[in-house]
Amino acid sequence: MMSGYGGYGMGWFSGIFMIVVWGLVIVGIVLLVRWLAASSQKHETGGAADSPLEILKKRYARGEINKEEFEEKKKDLL
Repeated sequence: MMSGYGGYGMGWFSGIFMIVVWGLVIVGIVLLVRWLAASSQKHETGGAADSPLEILKKRYARGEINKEEFEEKKKDLL
């Protein structure tokens, strides 16, 4: 004899369970994508391992500071 809840005997619980499972799957995928994006961004920028002098050189190379500012700041660092 089948129960009145679709024949599986779990009733409304199975529907809620499936919503929770799919919600966890979606949250897991979102977290994985965010982690991968942050990881690749850190890798592209060189991470936190750059020394102050390396950062200064990169700023000069990008044109953020001029030669005088570069030399002045380099003296402060060394």
